[in-house]
Amino acid sequence: MNGGNSEHELVKRVLDLIEYLALIIEILAVSVIAIGVVYALIRFLVARYGNETLHTYDRQFRANLGNSLLVGLEILVAADIIRTVALEPSLTNVAILGILVLVRTFLSWSLVVEIEGRWPWKAAEAESRAAAEGEHVE
Repeated sequence: MNGGNSEHELVKRVLDLIEYLALIIEILAVSVIAIGVVYALIRFLVARYGNETLHTYDRQFRANLGNSLLVGLEILVAADIIRTVALEPSLTNVAILGILVLVRTFLSWSLVVEIEGRWPWKAAEAESRAAAEGEHVE
């Protein structure tokens, strides 16, 4: 009986560790988004008020902000996957995870379209067209 109790304690500790890991990843995602917003805002203000010849500061602001949101969303998806698969693998939770991933994927695609002005799957086409014209695409 004592061996079963120690196994139960070990499983509980591992699950607690996984829960803390998911929480740390979520905090990381929020930090990435918050730092990205501050960074984008500072770059926007410097470009807007520090350099009169720069006319693309609003587009750069949206690109910087969108990139930090994209990275943050991807990190949040990782935390959700860890939490759902390791801690609460019920059919309901997996379905909720699927919906969250779909919503975050749609948001990611929307951000890419906003930032780059094209659908995400058109990247290879744009790169090959730019290479043929001798340009560099980011």
